[in-house]
Formats: sequence, structure tokens, C-alpha cells
Amino acid sequence: MKITFKLYATLTDYLPPERKYNAIALDITPGTSIGDLLVRFKLPPKLVHLVLVNGVYIGPESRVQYVLSEGEVLAIWPPIAGG
Repeated sequence: MKITFKLYATLTDYLPPERKYNAIALDITPGTSIGDLLVRFKLPPKLVHLVLVNGVYIGPESRVQYVLSEGEVLAIWPPIAGG
């Protein structure tokens, strides 16, 4: 099944070189969780701050077990400071 995987800011370095901007289309097996993708792309937990699926916030306590569905868009941001 296909999903869109987006990483923002410094996290884009964790995407493969063939990416288009900050997103890639992924073929995943049914039952794949957000946690599975965090491991697959070697994202450091301390850099995974804001996680959205189809624009809906997924809290840290739900990320490991949240199973993705066909056509969903997973977007992840690192902590960002501003002033």
C-alpha cells in the first residue's frame, strides 16, 4: 500500500537521495506503524517532535503503535526554536 512520507527542516537529510523536495511516496506493508518508519529511516527520537497523519496530531504515546493506512500522509518536524 502507498503512503506519503514527509520530513521537514533538518530531518530531510534522513530521506533517500531520490526524494522530491521533502517527501517520498512509500510502498509499505499492511500493519506498518509510525514507529516502524522511525526505525527504518533511523530518525533519532529526540529529533521527532511534531508528528501529523493527514494533518492530525499524533502524540508521543501513540506513535509507536499507530498503524498507517493506504493513502495517508505522515509528516514529521524536529523541534524548532525561534524568536
